[in-house]
Amino acid sequence: MQVSVEAGEGLERKLTVQVPAETVEMEVNNRLNSIKNTVKMDGFRPGKVPLKVVKQKYSGTVLQEVAGELMQSSFREALTQENLNPAGDPVIHAEDLELGKVMEYTATFEVYPEVALSPISDLSIEKIEAVVDGGDVDKMIEVLRKQKMDWVEVDRASADGDRISIDFVGTVDGEKFDGGSANDMPMVLGAGQMIPGFEEKLTGLKASDETTFKVPFPEDYAAKELAGKEAEFAVTVKKVEEPKLPEIDEEFAKAFGVESGDTEQLMSDIKANMDRELDRKLRAILKGNVMDALVAANPLDVPAAVVEQEAETLKKQTEVQTPGSTLTVDAFMDDAKRRVQLGLILAEVAKMSSLNIDADMIKARIEEMAQDYDDPDEFVRYYMGNQELLSGVQTLVMEDKVVDWIVDQASVSAKNSTFDEVMNPQSK
Repeated sequence: MQVSVEAGEGLERKLTVQVPAETVEMEVNNRLNSIKNTVKMDGFRPGKVPLKVVKQKYSGTVLQEVAGELMQSSFREALTQENLNPAGDPVIHAEDLELGKVMEYTATFEVYPEVALSPISDLSIEKIEAVVDGGDVDKMIEVLRKQKMDWVEVDRASADGDRISIDFVGTVDGEKFDGGSANDMPMVLGAGQMIPGFEEKLTGLKASDETTFKVPFPEDYAAKELAGKEAEFAVTVKKVEEPKLPEIDEEFAKAFGVESGDTEQLMSDIKANMDRELDRKLRAILKGNVMDALVAANPLDVPAAVVEQEAETLKKQTEVQTPGSTLTVDAFMDDAKRRVQLGLILAEVAKMSSLNIDADMIKARIEEMAQDYDDPDEFVRYYMGNQELLSGVQTLVMEDKVVDWIVDQASVSAKNSTFDEVMNPQSK
């Protein structure tokens, strides 16, 4: 067998393979001999059909079968001989087959790149540090109180934060419009439920007060026939209510899962949950920073076929998570390319560092994930019994171990932050 390799653009390779004519002929003859005793033909007893006749009738079909098998076996052998690692299926082009002549074909495919890592010690990585303090817990308590908030009717003028109930009729150019009228509609002043300017006109009013005012619809309003037009609203205030937050007492603690009603236990549980969420977010940020540094320091040309396959996977995941999604594969190509690059880089890091994980690490990660669920034991049993889910957790654990190893080797700068800044970066 003769093999030659041509390098195409980027990672493309063209492999040309020639299989000797005698090899093909020997395989064809062996196959014909093996079927001779089972062939049935008119005029001959079973098993007595001459080989010459069998060849005349079946040699073309057998040649095609033999050629297909020889292509598969010789392709694998050629890859090993030339030390090639193909990415995706090859495109095969075979020359016309003819018994007694060399069988030649070409296989065009992409290969995985060789990953030569830049020194890990040269990486610069930022590590965010933060803790949950008493003020953070107090803020969370206030959030929980608002979740259990009641509304109490009051006999005073309305103010921001109050809830009022109103009847209203809206007109544009003297004509009513769809959605422009309602009865007993509740709204929280300052919440931005209505078009800009509407709620501001209703502050300082008591129950039974009536008012009429004009406000314009925004230029980008969804209903195009109303966009930019001025509307007049006639409003009657039916009720004014103010928020009443619950006391932090036994009943409040029980409402958030503390069966004993112990408020100190509630505080402790809240802080533990916040600590756990903060730790996860800090780990995720650090992991993202490590990944960014790795990709920047190790630019890789990756196989287009693998990137497209990864993009298809991301698209399908999005369609499951967001039914009705109309995003095309192209929308996922950048993310897919980065994921493929990172996969190759992380695999090389794991190889050079001789990192390994074991079953205890995987189970510990699953138990950590289970803390967010009502029945942690059932969650653990479900994951431990599902090989696909286990494989996903195994990947996460290995990635975390790689990240920890890189952080130990790289140049890391700490940056102090707060719980709020870490968990709600958009509010900074």
